[in-house]
Parts: sequence; structure tokens; C-alpha cells
Amino acid sequence: MTRKDTNVIGRQEELSLLRELITPPHKESHVLLLLGDPGLGKTVLLAEAAREARAAGMRVLATTGRESEQDLAFAGLHQLLRPVLDRVTRLPTRQAEALRGAFGLCDDPAPPDALLTGIAVLTLLSELSDEQPLLVTADDAQWLDRASLDALAFAARRLESEQLVLLAGARGNVPPAGFERDLPQLLLRPLTRPDAGLLLDAQPRPPHGRLREQVLAQAVGNPLALIELARVIATDPDAGRRWTAEPLPLTGQLTALMAAQYVTLPPAARSALLLAAAADSPDPTTAIPGLSADALAPAEAAGLIRLDTPGPRFAHPLTRSAVYHAAPFAERAAAHRQVADALRDRPDRHAWHLAAAALEPDEHLAALLEDSAAQAQRRGGAAAAARALERAAELSPGEPDKARRLLAAAELALPAGQADWVRELAGKVLTLTSDPDLRIAARLDIGWSLLWSNRNADAFDALLSVAAEASPRLPAIAWQATWMAATVAHQTGLPEVCAKARAALDVLDSRDGPPPPVSAEDWSAGRADEYRIWIRACTDPFGERADIVPRLRRTAGGSLSDPGTFGAAAWVLDETELAVRVLREALSRLHAPGVRGAGGGVLSALEWACVDSGRWDDALAAAREAGDIAAAYKMETVAGSADLTTAIVAAMRGEHDRVAPLLARVRAAVDTGEYRGFAARIWQTAGLAALAQGNYVTAYAQLSRLFAADGTPLHHHFSYLAVADLAAAAVRAERHLEARTLLERALARVAPAPGPRLEQLTARARGLLAEPDSAEAHFAAPLADPTGDTWPFERAQLQLDYGEWLRRQRRINDAKPLLVTALETFRRLGAAPWTRRAESELRACGVTVQATQGAPGALDGLTAQQREIVILAGHGLTNGEIADRLFLSPRTVASHLYRSYPKLGIAGRRQLRDIIDQQIT
Repeated sequence: MTRKDTNVIGRQEELSLLRELITPPHKESHVLLLLGDPGLGKTVLLAEAAREARAAGMRVLATTGRESEQDLAFAGLHQLLRPVLDRVTRLPTRQAEALRGAFGLCDDPAPPDALLTGIAVLTLLSELSDEQPLLVTADDAQWLDRASLDALAFAARRLESEQLVLLAGARGNVPPAGFERDLPQLLLRPLTRPDAGLLLDAQPRPPHGRLREQVLAQAVGNPLALIELARVIATDPDAGRRWTAEPLPLTGQLTALMAAQYVTLPPAARSALLLAAAADSPDPTTAIPGLSADALAPAEAAGLIRLDTPGPRFAHPLTRSAVYHAAPFAERAAAHRQVADALRDRPDRHAWHLAAAALEPDEHLAALLEDSAAQAQRRGGAAAAARALERAAELSPGEPDKARRLLAAAELALPAGQADWVRELAGKVLTLTSDPDLRIAARLDIGWSLLWSNRNADAFDALLSVAAEASPRLPAIAWQATWMAATVAHQTGLPEVCAKARAALDVLDSRDGPPPPVSAEDWSAGRADEYRIWIRACTDPFGERADIVPRLRRTAGGSLSDPGTFGAAAWVLDETELAVRVLREALSRLHAPGVRGAGGGVLSALEWACVDSGRWDDALAAAREAGDIAAAYKMETVAGSADLTTAIVAAMRGEHDRVAPLLARVRAAVDTGEYRGFAARIWQTAGLAALAQGNYVTAYAQLSRLFAADGTPLHHHFSYLAVADLAAAAVRAERHLEARTLLERALARVAPAPGPRLEQLTARARGLLAEPDSAEAHFAAPLADPTGDTWPFERAQLQLDYGEWLRRQRRINDAKPLLVTALETFRRLGAAPWTRRAESELRACGVTVQATQGAPGALDGLTAQQREIVILAGHGLTNGEIADRLFLSPRTVASHLYRSYPKLGIAGRRQLRDIIDQQIT
């Protein structure tokens, strides 16, 4: 972009980059965050991009964050989509309901669902971009409400082939919440000295000589500072001496200059400008008495505000802040009351403006804010609801109401993903009240928040303390706290932590009688039994099987109060088929709007149960859905588990390039020192990937990290699931004796009857490491138990290793059926590295191995997401229906199908059903 194209000085590189993004043709979507200090030109660049986009034939949708609206749920998103709200009715029904509910546009909104709201935004933007290339801009994104930020971030990460560019500007060097990772950034720097000089020269009354040098020195390349300081020094040449005598940070200096301009305005203009600052809304404000174009004319002449069609707009957010804080509190309060009086038809804004005018407790006002919080919660704005309740608590005259509202705010801040804020709010409850019920609930919230913050050790201590105190009087809370503590124990895998959680269970079991019900919704008679199974499974998954598995199976025959927890317990105990069935049932209950966030943990367990049972495509589908939920509800461990699932399937299928980036993302998101279960899975996956590539020394180095030299497992559960692969790597790395010693020490720490899965893995490991004359007994024993077929990949590995051993013993006829069966399993799973090895072994047996024929392998060349889309399309679903089910945009679905057809060797959609039918056959 040349200088003659624009009056923007010193930003040619940035403008050129923006122009590249918005200039046709638009073959793919682009997202860019503009970051930098106040006054560096983010707003100017966004405005210039919008101008260029309109000139290029793009539709432009824009929103601007406002400090006064950051606690109003979906205010920023509503501002963005207001010009196209008539299009909401064309969305799939549940998406339309979610978006209308978020905006408060229906009398009976659906339960709030962040995931559905996010996909509704994505679908709407995608469909708009199908009609016309689309530019979306969000200025001052640091002030957008959290619900709007989350919805925009969700959509931004799922844009692929849409003709859409999303630009967001935010103050500072750190992206706004939700945009922290994986999105491109452009950090604006101060202007160079020559460009700063050019900008000064472009001012109506540019300074010269010593005054020019003073302005350049004070502005340090900040364009807004250059403009404002030049304006001041043109009318007051002595100002430069004051800047030197009373140094301020640049932002403070600019604010002071703007405040000085404000106080020199005529009284009517000052009053009108203060009303505009208090209202701080993009909506037309002519209904507010005293706020008129005539009254604001002197402020416009001073360059403090611009008057246009939408209403008065401050020249810069700093101007609004300067005006607002230059007025005494009494004047600001009067302005807020005047604005509130004009907004009686908007209860949330009415309440917040009254709250801004309040200095003393006021129960009526606190109740208004509590009502506002309820409205925000119904629309899915958990963070906005929590803010309203926090302010309501501040205005509550009595300590009981204050504590109650703070506790309610804490419980809403938790699903908003703001764990530090939860602890702050719950901590205030503890300082305010001696009410034992409120205190114990606050401490439970603190335990939750520590768990969400990846502070497992602190969370565990807090939860055990709650369990101990609640046990005599509030057993239901004690069970809940112990259940969470057991979850921490399983995540850490430390023996001492598991022992403490088990001791807490023993205390609960020693109490006479079942826990009294808190309410029909909170507690059912069977929940204690389900929690007991979970706690025992988490703390000793191998040693408790003889007693706990029969109880698990009996309980499964009844009505489950918490099928998610129960299914996860079945997975931990290697009752894999039961786990898959129960977890799928649990998930079906959690697909309704308003409860979808609770599905994150269920999906994490289901992913691994599907991996274990050979349902790898189902595992990838569950991981993708879990990743969507994690993004919508800010669940880092759920996202980490989804990435690990995807990585281990990629390793087993030989998709080597995908493994390392996924593992790096997990390490960045999860503290593996606190979450030793994640650490164990990472080493297992990395070792399996190296093994698949034939890097046996590397594989052994990775897998041996799962145990200390004395056999102590890194994780009391997951470490043992890799013993057979550790042995396989050791054999090929020629570390037999070392590995045999390590594994025997590790296995000596496990109960004598750890269950058929670990027995099969152990037998394979011992067979691989045994002397040739004793290996067969180890290999053959688990093959006599059909239960081992529950874990097909592990079974096929055993058959492959046994078949290889038999071939080397020249027992070709005994080896062939084992190798054929293993090959069939590997081919069905798409485990390419093991498929090649099984084929090689069969050829060494003299068997001619044919390539897989026809459609059974037709989908193997597709990515997991492409396979899922192709299967649904083959079953007759439209692109829109597939997008709604998979939380993608319709254009992304179409793009995946278009890229899949050549891989499948077909011309179009009509041939998909034949491919799918042959695949099933």
C-alpha cells in the first residue's frame, strides 16, 4: 500500500499485510490479532482495513469493546451481529435457539450452552461468507465481555476455507482471553524517528525547533501522543517545561492532557460529554436528556468526540477514560442515574448504571443486580452473572446476603474458567461468615478451583480437609469431596496420595447409614456406591479387582445416578466393553443444551476406552468433540487428553509427523509434574511412535521413563499399560537383562491377580525377554483366555510376537494362523507399521500376502475427521446437518468432502454410500 493510498503514516508494512489478507481471491480464512500499547494505531489500522475491504466488495461486521459493557453477557457479540440478526432464523434449530437465547431475544430461552453458541456464530459467519467475502473486526477486544470473546475465539479456531478474515485489536502485548494460543499476532511497535517526524509535519500546527524535539522525546514514537502533544504545545508552548518537571507515564500524560481539555469546555458541553462517557454505548443515546449534538459541539471542535450516525464516539478510549475520571464522583453518579433512568427497559444496563452511582449498601439495588445475574446466567454468560453477583454482594447490607451472593458468584466463576477469581470470592465468604454450611461449600469451591488451576497437591489437601470436616454432619458433601480427591489421586499416581484418599473413604464407610439426601437432584441412594467404586478404582486399579469388579457388574444392572463416573470407573478397572456402553449412555444424556460442559470428563474416559477396545475412529471422534467442549468451557486437561488420544492413535497408525506437535501441545497445556498420568501417557506415546519407526534405542529410552530403577512406577496405573512395549523395545535395542530386571521389580509391586489385561501384557513382556526355551509358556497362556480379545491391538501384538518366535523355532505351520489373525486385526485398525511387520513375517513363512482388496481399506487414506464426515455424508446427511453434529461450519464440511473424493477414487457424493456399505461389509 503506497503513501498515496492512505493518510496513515509509518504503518506501511502493517497495512500491506492487512491488504494481503483482504484482497481477493479469498481461498482460505485468516485470523490476525493486532496487539500494542494504547495510541499505537490499532483502531486506525482496523478502520483502514475495513475501508479497503468495502472497496474490494467485502461485507464488514464490526464490534468494539467498551469498558462499561465488559460485564454484560454477549454485548460485544450482539453489537457485531446486529446487522445480520435476521439471518439467525436460517440456522439449524438448536443453533438458532442458542444464539437467540444468548441475546435475550426469546421469552423462554434454551438452557445456556457455550458450545452451541460458538458453533452458531461459526455457522452464521460461514454462511454469510458464502454469499460475499466477509471481514470481521473486533477493536478494543480486551474490553469485550468474556462470553463474546469465548464465542469469537471458538469460531476463529474452526475457520478453514471460508472467505472470511477476522481481525481483532487488543491493548497490551498479551492476547485477550480465549485468543491466547495458536493464533497469528501482529505486535505494533512505536514509529521510527523519521516516521514520527512525518506525522508531526502532517499536523495543523506542527512544532519546530526545541519544542519539536520535546514532543518527539516525550511521545517516544506513539502516534496518538505525537498528535495530542503537538496540539497542546501549539497552544501552550510552556507545557514542555511542565512535562519535564512532572514526568508521568505516557498513558497518564495523555490522560492528563485530555482531562485538561475537558475541564475547559463550557458547562453544558462538560455535562453532555460526561453523560456520553457514563453511557459508553454504541447505541444511539439521544433519549438521554442533555445529550444532544448542540451540547456536544464544543467537545467535537476540541477533538474529544466525533458525532456520526450511530451516536457520539470518543476520539480514543483514553479520551473516554480521561473525561470520566476527571469529573468528581458526585457528578459521575448523577450521570449514571440519568442514564439508568433512560434505560429502564433494559434491566441489566439499568441495574449496572445504578450500581455505578452507589456508594453505600442498598438491598433493593443488590436485588436488581441479582436479577440481572440470573438473566445473564440463563443466556449463558456465566462470567457476567458472577460479576453481577459480586457487585450485588458488595451492596448487600447484611452479612448473610453478602456471603450467600459471594458464594453464588464463586460457583458461577468456576464454569467461566476463572479459578483464581473463584478462590478470591470463596475466600471472602470465609472471612465474612461463621455459617458452617456456607463455609464448607466455599471450601469445596476452593478445592475445585485449585484442581482447575492444575494445583493438584493443594487441591488434594483442601478436598481432604473438606471431607474430614463434612463427614459427621454433611456426608453428601464429604462423599463429593472424597470423590474429587480420588480423581486427583488418579491424576497424580503417587502411592501416598492414593493411600490418603483411600483412608478418607474408610472414614466414610465407618459412618453408620447412608448419607442423608441433600435434595433429589443432588443425591440418590446409589450414588455413594458409585462413588465408592470410583474411589477404590482410582486408588488401586489392580489390587481391588477381585472385590470391586463383581460389585461393578452388579451395580451396572441397576439404575445409575452418575453414569459418567461409573463408566470411568469401569474403564480404569479394564471392564472396557462395559465402560464404552455406559459412557456412551452418559454422553447421550449430556448432549442437551445447558449440560454439555459436563461431558468433557466423560469424553476423556470414552476416548481411552475406545482406544483400548480397538474403536480408534470412535476414539478420534470423541477426542474431537472433547476438544470442542474444552475450547468452549476452558478445560485444559480435557483438551490435553484429547490431544493425547489423537497422538497415540497417530503413533499406532504410523502417522509419525502428527505425534510430536500433539505431544508438545499437551506439555504446554498441562503441568506434567502435577499430572503424572499425563506424563506417563506422553512417554508411552512417544515410545510407541519411536517403536513404530524402528528407532528402538529411542523407544526404550522413552518407555523406561515410566519406571524408576527400583521399579517404582511413574504412574500407578498407566505405567503398567506399557510394559509389553517396553520389553519389545528392549529386545530390539539389546537391553534384555536391564529390562528384565526393571520389569520384574515393577511387577512385584502389583497384586497377584491384576486382571486379564495386565496379565496378557505381562505375559507378552516376559515372553519377549525370556530365554528361548521358556518363552512359549508366557506367550501361550493368555491366548487360552478369550477375554484378551477385548483389547484387540494388544492381542494382535501378542500374536505377532508369538508367531515370530514360532517361525524362528521353524514351527511354520503353528506360526501362520497367529500371524494371519494378527494381520487381519492390524489391517482393520489401520495400524500400518504393525501391518507391514506382520506381512513380512508371513512372507518369511512362505505365505504370499495380498494387498487389501477393495473398499475395506478405502477410508484408510483419509484423516480421522474426513472419515467421520464421509461416513455421515454416505448415510445421507446434508453438509449443514453434518456441520451441526460435528461442530464445524458447512463450508469446512464441503471442503473436507471435496478433498476426500480423489482419495476415494470417486467423482462425487452419490458414490459414497457404496463405499460405506463395502467398508461395513
